[in-house]
Amino acid sequence: MSRCCRPAAYREVFDEKKAAKDASRYRKKGLPKDAAAGITFLRTRGVEGLTVLEVGGGIGAAGLELLRAGASHAVNVELSPAYASTAGELARQAGVGERAVEVRVGDFVAAAGTIERADVVVMNRVVCCYPDFEALLAAASEKARLYLVFSYPRDNVLARAVNAAANLMLRLSCKDFRSYVHPRGAMLALLEGAGFRLASERRAPIWQTAALERSSA
Repeated sequence: MSRCCRPAAYREVFDEKKAAKDASRYRKKGLPKDAAAGITFLRTRGVEGLTVLEVGGGIGAAGLELLRAGASHAVNVELSPAYASTAGELARQAGVGERAVEVRVGDFVAAAGTIERADVVVMNRVVCCYPDFEALLAAASEKARLYLVFSYPRDNVLARAVNAAANLMLRLSCKDFRSYVHPRGAMLALLEGAGFRLASERRAPIWQTAALERSSA
């Protein structure tokens, strides 16, 4: 594992302060537009009784939205332990039931063999935080029975400039964490090769969302 994706590198950026900020934003404004687009797609397909796996879910907001929409159970695999208590508190406040939400701390790719499959896999702004997008998406696709929804920075000049500026600030702050702009075509091709087809896509200047479903779904 490179320095940029070691747990310590993530924890420098995704700490208790960031978790509290994310929770406050969610309470006031709900999901960001890119994450909301994925949830809207899943609601149109119907999530009643489905299980959810949220990879790098942070405060677990996407899972909570799907539980409110009728999903039966949500697992949030988050690399930074700083988010665990905040995610648990949000779930309690949402009244979805303690058994409906499970938070696991660890690297999803490394721990994939111990994680059960789910009907729905959600990854909001996660692939940009992982250098090996092939390994991440391969693991996620293997775990998704029906749907896989993920958001990522658009591979254009603006997004790359924003990403470069963010990484420069991290470097100047002596932090090891880095973010990435991975090629859309390569990511979708990998998922199509794993048996998925693109069902819906939201494009925006920076963040875009792809919603895929199994070809046999």
